[in-house]
Amino acid sequence: MLEKLKQEVCEANLELVRRGVVIYTWGNVSGIDRKSNTMVIKPSGVSYDNMQPEDMVVVSLETGETVEGKWKPSSDTKTHLALYRAFPELGGITHTHSTHAVAFAQAGRDIPALGTTHADYFYGDIPCTRELTAAEVEADYEGNTGAVIIETVRTRRIEPLAVPGIVVKNHGPFTWGKDAAASVYHAVVMEQVAEMALKTLLLNPDAAIAQYVLDKHYLRKHGPNAYYGQSK
Repeated sequence: MLEKLKQEVCEANLELVRRGVVIYTWGNVSGIDRKSNTMVIKPSGVSYDNMQPEDMVVVSLETGETVEGKWKPSSDTKTHLALYRAFPELGGITHTHSTHAVAFAQAGRDIPALGTTHADYFYGDIPCTRELTAAEVEADYEGNTGAVIIETVRTRRIEPLAVPGIVVKNHGPFTWGKDAAASVYHAVVMEQVAEMALKTLLLNPDAAIAQYVLDKHYLRKHGPNAYYGQSK
């Protein structure tokens, strides 16, 4: 079942390796099929070497149970499911441990919007969640990781597709998009802008971008009168 989605999710996972944001088994990508209410996700702890679409695991969005697959699903499955349930506009989710984004997560800091590269893809700072409590970790670590992401998005009044990612304190980045490929694209962009931000803050701790410049760069690509790129 869902052979096309398995192919897309497998390719998206392999793209993480090609783009250098994942080593070993440090990441996972999923995609959702809203019609069948099922998610396709990378298997847990399985190497990217020789990974095939048939290695992907199909999971019920409603129950979290495996519907099809020869492997256990990613250990982050509950986090992905929580985000899909909370935000119906999401079609794909990526989790990595990319170096510079993780540096902000470990510091407990937002990745600030400091320039136009950031503004082209993230409409404002990329938020960092609060730290999970000991009780939350003990009770349901992965599920509560999803819950703290949802809490942060809603508390900060963020439009998920306008700021398509977050860093979880002391953990790392989660990104999303309209499909699995878009979520990977945002993971790669987040890592690049995190590196840029870190180096910028070393040179100038007071660096900032004017709101009108951020507005212009984001809206020219994503606004109602967007004009970047070629007409369809």
